Amino acid sequence: MKRFRERMKEQVYQAVLRVAGSEGIDGTGLSQDQIIAERPPKPELGDVAFPMFPLAGVFRRAPQQIAELVENQLAKELLGNRIERAGAYINIFFDQTSVTGEVMSAVERAEDRYGRTGLFEGTKQMVEFSCPNTNKPLHLGHLRNDALGESVARILESCGAEVRKVNLINDRGIHICKSMLAYQAFGEGETPESTGRKSDHFVGDYYVRFNQWSAEDESAEEKARSMLRSWEEGDPEVVSLWKTMNQWAIDGISETYRRTGVSFDTYYYESRTYTRGREEVLKGLESGSFYREEDGSVWVDLSDIDLDKKVLLRSDGTSLYLTQDIGTAIARHEDWPFGRLVYVVASEQEYHFRVLFYVLEKLGFDWASSLHHLSYGMVNLPEGKMKSREGTVVDADDLLVQLREMALKEIGEKERDAEVADPVKTAEGIALAALHYYLLKVNPNRDMIFNPAESLSFNGDTGPYLQYVGARISSILRKAEKMYGPSGPQGVFKPDLLTVADEWELIKLLAEYPDFVNQAGEKLDPSIIAGYLFETAKAFSKYYHDNPILHNENPDIVVSRIRLVRAVLQVMKNGFHLLNIPFLDVM
Repeated sequence: MKRFRERMKEQVYQAVLRVAGSEGIDGTGLSQDQIIAERPPKPELGDVAFPMFPLAGVFRRAPQQIAELVENQLAKELLGNRIERAGAYINIFFDQTSVTGEVMSAVERAEDRYGRTGLFEGTKQMVEFSCPNTNKPLHLGHLRNDALGESVARILESCGAEVRKVNLINDRGIHICKSMLAYQAFGEGETPESTGRKSDHFVGDYYVRFNQWSAEDESAEEKARSMLRSWEEGDPEVVSLWKTMNQWAIDGISETYRRTGVSFDTYYYESRTYTRGREEVLKGLESGSFYREEDGSVWVDLSDIDLDKKVLLRSDGTSLYLTQDIGTAIARHEDWPFGRLVYVVASEQEYHFRVLFYVLEKLGFDWASSLHHLSYGMVNLPEGKMKSREGTVVDADDLLVQLREMALKEIGEKERDAEVADPVKTAEGIALAALHYYLLKVNPNRDMIFNPAESLSFNGDTGPYLQYVGARISSILRKAEKMYGPSGPQGVFKPDLLTVADEWELIKLLAEYPDFVNQAGEKLDPSIIAGYLFETAKAFSKYYHDNPILHNENPDIVVSRIRLVRAVLQVMKNGFHLLNIPFLDVM
């Protein structure tokens, strides 16, 4: 509705100028910014309201008197719109027929492109997310990261940006060596194939095994550090094992990505970028941007950003996470000069990114100001916090299987097996909707508890509820085709026949969808789309409950309502795409 409110704002502004002229007031003191368009708290108060308080200083009159003057002026000009004054407010009721026709035409013309905006037209935006370690499978925390990253990228693209999704595979470091060392010590040559274990889980088992070992043997940690040094020196045996175990981990993780509908345009590997970061740090040391401690380590002074100091290279010359992130950021900008790079990383790393952005500025990269950390809160199950070293993480694959089996059971209990073509595939789609919606409906900044049973409810603020409403609409449209044939009933679409309050509420929601997409893009917040979809689903459910859609003596009403229902389905599908929620036409 924003465009309709903006049009009305311009009309009110012009009316105010004319009133000012008739009252002998200098209109140069008036600006359009003084005309504030507000959404009334209740539908019965209008579709847009304009308070006259900001004009009191210019008119030197009470706001109520100004409202009366402007109301009289607008009454001469508002073709089709209705105006009501309430104290110092001017409330406008839009011409429903005109708005309905325009909105329906826009949705039907654009179809799956409806809601695409020009907010970021002409910009290049890179989104980094997921960034798994190759020593363990994905867990629940990764699932929130992946859901956010994929959704934010889709929203930015819908706002007109050219988007590149990137993933940094953390395939080097002490944690990788720990899995490798445990495999050397206890693996006895077994493989994922020989054990029947999913390959990333196979590698993760040895990471857990290392931590059990190190609790019993203090020398294990030093052995892992020694292996890291051997890897950086290019020891053939260590490198060969590293390549084998990394590939196992990456193959397994890629399988989880495919299952969840997550994809990337470019992969970066820490093993290929960390040396670049070290080179840049040494350049900064030569230029005086950084300094060396007595033990040979290289540091940066962070007092300019009210922090202490941070090590960039260890005394033995090995790199840290920060070092490789420096090299990776530089390589990315060289590969694809972005206008903004959004890092989707948990709030635990806020300090890390403050330092990273500052170091890149110190190194003289002007694009460092276009780096943004999308910080999100932690996610756990009701049982408590996850600990990967102890093997108590909520495994992503296991959670997906659990959700699918719970959905499959629900399908059986509702005796819907015969209705859906493939119950297992349908259950998988329901599981993904439950997962992604539940993870995305919460503002990214907030910590959250993921409740599997609650996420799968077919009632309330859940993904399966949205899918159910979409399937219900699909059923209505199939029934309409069965009743009236492919060409539909012999009637004509007439916007002026969509007059009930529930229909107007749906029309307003359809009109507002592009505004919600823009808001989500501006704030990098998919929960805005989630909230919109839930409100739209509720509004449709009420409309369907209270109004016959396919049965009416007037065939024009039937045609008009079918068209409205089809438009609602189209917009819901568009929103589903932004949240990576599978659409199911039968449930």
